[in-house]
Amino acid sequence: MSNEPSPAARPNLFLRIVMRVVPILLLAFLVGWTLNRLSASMERTAQPAGFGRGMLQGALMPMAMPNLILGRDVTIYSINNTGRTYKIGFTAGVNACGAIFFGFCFWRFDRWRGRARTNGRESAQK
Repeated sequence: MSNEPSPAARPNLFLRIVMRVVPILLLAFLVGWTLNRLSASMERTAQPAGFGRGMLQGALMPMAMPNLILGRDVTIYSINNTGRTYKIGFTAGVNACGAIFFGFCFWRFDRWRGRARTNGRESAQK
């Protein structure tokens, strides 16, 4: 017996990969588009940025990287701000975004580990 996957299994694997990559790319496009719109609307206001806007910009800051890599200039920090309250909001936004992202990733890894343990037990019982 060969460990080589059957020819019928290869298209199934390709389809599964495509079905995982397409939603990620769509989400990345939507986040980039939303970030550009929010950034443009925030730059138009004359009021100094406060805690709320700092928190929003802090949360959106990690999502600006794809736009910055592609050469699009995105405002990720307001120069016209209220000072300490804006900086506290910005820091809280960055930390909240990181906690949500990494919390989701660690939750996902824990689920995968649980499945691997379960599959290992089932294999050992056979």
